[in-house]
Amino acid sequence: MILLLWLISIVSFVVIQLPPGDFVTSYAHKLQLDGDDVSLRVLEALRERYDLDKPLYLQYVKWFGRFLRGDLGYSYQHSRPVTEVIGERLTLTIVITLTTLLITYLIAIPIGIYSATHQYSPADYALTVVGFVGLATPNFLLALILMFILLNLGMSAGGLFSPEFAGAPWTIAKVIDLLKHLPLPIVIIGTAGTASIIRVMRASLMDELGKQYVVTARAKGVAENHLLFRYPVRVAVNPIISTVGWLLPEIVSGSTITALVLSLPTIGPALYSALLVEDMFLAGAIIMLLGSLTIIGTIISDFLLVVVDPRIRFDRAVEA
Repeated sequence: MILLLWLISIVSFVVIQLPPGDFVTSYAHKLQLDGDDVSLRVLEALRERYDLDKPLYLQYVKWFGRFLRGDLGYSYQHSRPVTEVIGERLTLTIVITLTTLLITYLIAIPIGIYSATHQYSPADYALTVVGFVGLATPNFLLALILMFILLNLGMSAGGLFSPEFAGAPWTIAKVIDLLKHLPLPIVIIGTAGTASIIRVMRASLMDELGKQYVVTARAKGVAENHLLFRYPVRVAVNPIISTVGWLLPEIVSGSTITALVLSLPTIGPALYSALLVEDMFLAGAIIMLLGSLTIIGTIISDFLLVVVDPRIRFDRAVEA
């Protein structure tokens, strides 16, 4: 993990350095577009203040050293520390994505089991059609369609808060307003994920139900429900459990394009805007955070596979 995290830090730094110029260049261009005079002395002072005048390897050493100490740097774009910018968006991102993932699994896995155990029934065909439609529909397109419908019905569409609660402190009324706005992003973000998990669960379980140990257990008179949930289902969820490592960064980043369409104040749009204006500390911190969560999530998925799959065990070698 230590080696991988170090390599991720290098890749993150290289990624944010790839665009030509730096934040000072973008800042000067913005001032010129606004009709303000740009002083070269001021620009050089900004480069010196944020170590942008130093060689790249020294910039990396200083950036990574501060990162290890918990100092994520300063966001030029927001004129605030990066920890504050990420912190205020992180809670809302986790609430949206974690709720979406929980609902997705609670819906998709039972439907996948039903579809596999009722193969080629009318319900299976209907669920298959719905699943393919869900997979084929881009989330941002679904967001635009639902927003258009809601606006025509005179209902609120987009955002997580009503205008009167957007900048207000947290109260019971603001929490209730958030809960009223949550269903739309949950439905939109969860559609493709639900359809995908249904297809994976159905295919995996159908493969397990045709294996010899299931046929043998049925021949011995094992009850169908006991047999189904004792072994085939536990094995069939392996492809789903093995991707848990991808969920941690997804929980933090969320669906960026959908969040932009719905004007959601989450981490994804913050990363997008930081890359556009070359806000290197903010972009680098978010990329580093997502990479680190991927590594941690992969380890978690490995241990979950041991718990779920009866075929995987850690056995201690016995010396003769």
